[in-house]
Amino acid sequence: MLFRESETIELKEIVVDDIKKEIIAFANCDGGKLYIGVQDDGTVVGVDDPDSVSLQISNMVRDAIKPDVTMFLHYKTIEEDGKEIVAVDIQRGTDRPYYLAKKGMRPEGIYVRQGYSSVPATDTAIRRMIKETDGDRFEAMRCLNQELTFEAARKEFELRNIEFGPQQMRTMKLVDQDNLYSNLGLLLSDQCVHTIKVAIFQGTDQMVFKDRREFTGSLLQQMNEVYDFIDFRNQTRATIEKLLRIDTRDYPEVAVREALLNLLVHRDYSFSASALISIYTDRIEFVSIGGLMPGIELEDIMVGISVCRNQDLANVFYRLRLIEAYGTGMGKIMKAYEGMEEKPVIETTKNAFKIILPNINAKYEIRNDFASPTEPSANDSAEIPLSDRDEKVMEYARTHGAVTRNDVIGLFEVSASTAARILKKLVKSNLLKQNGNARSTKYTIVK
Repeated sequence: MLFRESETIELKEIVVDDIKKEIIAFANCDGGKLYIGVQDDGTVVGVDDPDSVSLQISNMVRDAIKPDVTMFLHYKTIEEDGKEIVAVDIQRGTDRPYYLAKKGMRPEGIYVRQGYSSVPATDTAIRRMIKETDGDRFEAMRCLNQELTFEAARKEFELRNIEFGPQQMRTMKLVDQDNLYSNLGLLLSDQCVHTIKVAIFQGTDQMVFKDRREFTGSLLQQMNEVYDFIDFRNQTRATIEKLLRIDTRDYPEVAVREALLNLLVHRDYSFSASALISIYTDRIEFVSIGGLMPGIELEDIMVGISVCRNQDLANVFYRLRLIEAYGTGMGKIMKAYEGMEEKPVIETTKNAFKIILPNINAKYEIRNDFASPTEPSANDSAEIPLSDRDEKVMEYARTHGAVTRNDVIGLFEVSASTAARILKKLVKSNLLKQNGNARSTKYTIVK
């Protein structure tokens, strides 16, 4: 038999560490054969103990290569020129990409066959292998970044008294059976690469920017921060009917909440573009990347039919009690505007989904500006409209004599930064007075 190296044949005189790279490369490509006891030039030198060599390779593969590739390896001892050599037949694996456990699922740990050599795979090749073996569902695919942290997600789960440990992460499919993070894990991690961009415009077009922010981090962190950003600018118009005061916010809180959750849950994360939220004086527009799912029409959405693009992500939001059931969001948005002249508008294209929420109070007062939470003027600070949340904080301070940041966190189940912004607004409105510093800070009613 003539031995010669090729794209599917590798020759080794003895068992060396590089054998792992060759096995990975064959399993990631079209398979191949590895001969132990044959020099690079094809000279047969043989091995003294074929069984021991086979066991050594088997143990090396089991400990050093992930996912488990042992079922795709077959060992055989053959005799050539009176000498025994070990032939290892490596089949193309079904859980590609295979990689060195110590290196992780990164290019330096993943090898492919190129000519007569085994070389590190490119990012493009890795993504192609993942798509071929995991399917087209983005959230279920293995994540290229396996060094993820979950501080923001853990806080959100703790806030709702829900456990968030290794078992829960596996159940929610953030981690697969090989303890590898999925793309769903990436979305909920602090390293999430997808962002939401929010812009505030003067007037009803995009001629003049007033403010813009890009929100990053875990989707759960983005959800909280974006909602707070909008809520802080969601002003209240007060009217008096006889002895009854009626407060009407620019945008129903339920509608804002559902539109934001829709943007997060139904977005197509296989696109790298940011989701967009645009705030005008007469409306808010939520633009989510990814159009309707195949076979679904806009009319279907409006009557409550829902085909979820990100089923596992939706299940996480359901577990966090952020959504109640599929297909109810649009109904809640429309009901929030029940009895109003202006109604929400839904627009779709092949690759985008837009929800437009009209400003209920725009017809009463044309605003040329949105108040900035960081730079109100001294003269206007006391005239910033109070939300229901602000009123509750004031009532708490009146009842208890003072209010702290921890009190606000407990009242509304919000983050420390959100609580600080609420109190800061009331201080700048000259309604509360700050007393003390750091953790001992208390806020009392201005007399």
